[in-house]
Amino acid sequence: MQMIPFNKPKIFKNSITYLNDSIKTLSFHGDKEYTKRCHKWIEDRFNTKKCLLTTSCTHALEMVAMLSEIKEGDEVIMPSYTFVSTANAFIKFGAKIIFIDIVPQTMNLNEDLIEQAITPKTKIIVPVHYAGVSCDMDKIMQIANKYNLIVAEDAAQGVSSLYKNRYLGTIGDFGCFSFHETKNYICGEGGALLINNEKYIDRAKIIREKGTNRDNFLNGIVNKYTWVDKGSSYLPSDILASILYGQLENTNKINKKRLNLWNFYYKQLKILENKSLIELQKIPEYSSHNAHMFFIKVRDIEVRTKLIEFLKKNNVLSLFHYIPLHSSPMGLKNTLFYGNDEITTKDSERLLRLPLYYDLTKKQIKYICQLIDIFFSK
Repeated sequence: MQMIPFNKPKIFKNSITYLNDSIKTLSFHGDKEYTKRCHKWIEDRFNTKKCLLTTSCTHALEMVAMLSEIKEGDEVIMPSYTFVSTANAFIKFGAKIIFIDIVPQTMNLNEDLIEQAITPKTKIIVPVHYAGVSCDMDKIMQIANKYNLIVAEDAAQGVSSLYKNRYLGTIGDFGCFSFHETKNYICGEGGALLINNEKYIDRAKIIREKGTNRDNFLNGIVNKYTWVDKGSSYLPSDILASILYGQLENTNKINKKRLNLWNFYYKQLKILENKSLIELQKIPEYSSHNAHMFFIKVRDIEVRTKLIEFLKKNNVLSLFHYIPLHSSPMGLKNTLFYGNDEITTKDSERLLRLPLYYDLTKKQIKYICQLIDIFFSK
């Protein structure tokens, strides 16, 4: 068996067609034809009030921090088991990050711990929809409404996933998407900010355009544009948007294929879970996920390390994931873990991600699962 990579980006023919069109028409900078198409597609598909493509999900989160007027000493609640950008986007504007523990079934933040972590300085709750599986957004929104807090969904992995009948990223005040090449829908590097609270839309356009009112100028509202607020350059090239638009047009096809592969993994490995050798992902009834990731949990970090080595020797690349942020050098200096770390570290050391991408075959999955079975049988 040839090496099975952990991830392999898929580019569809219509993305190539749109890319060539973008190059032919010299549509290079941001907010040109394909950016506008992506905005409309996302707004219509997901029923969000406004979508703005960004250069990354990181930058979408930074825009949230600016729109929320984060200042020195403000507190932001989130899980420690997440990518560094979730915390970094707020720390760079002076916020203090308050981490809470996660639930083992989903690796999402424990909604029952949020309220006790709230102080008069709390400003934002950032639920992270790990592996495209939703947090319990009803609980989170009830708490946010009770304490008048902003909710910014980190849905980097959750594009096209749903909480009940609502798409992730469209429930809180903000939603942040990623179109990095490791995600379900890609353009290499890119992201999007979804704005679900209308009061933020006009200023978001200004912040995204280096703090200028250029959008008003382009729409004929003013006869010249100027610097009116703080901001940065968060616009992706229309070349990237042309690739992304072709991906978005294939959303249903991508979803169907990935879910089919995910379900095949689950059926193949269920017997090992029944023997208590591994644990499989648990999908809550309220969540319709997008098959972004397939992970298993083993007994401990020692078993995981040996399994990774065994799979690699047999031409399968598998990976662990985040090292909890509160235990990182930056986290130790600048964050607080509220309450006890009962699950975060322990389960982060048990989790192993298996290959999952559009062109992965069931034959390859069967081979991977057979290897895992052999490993445990030994």
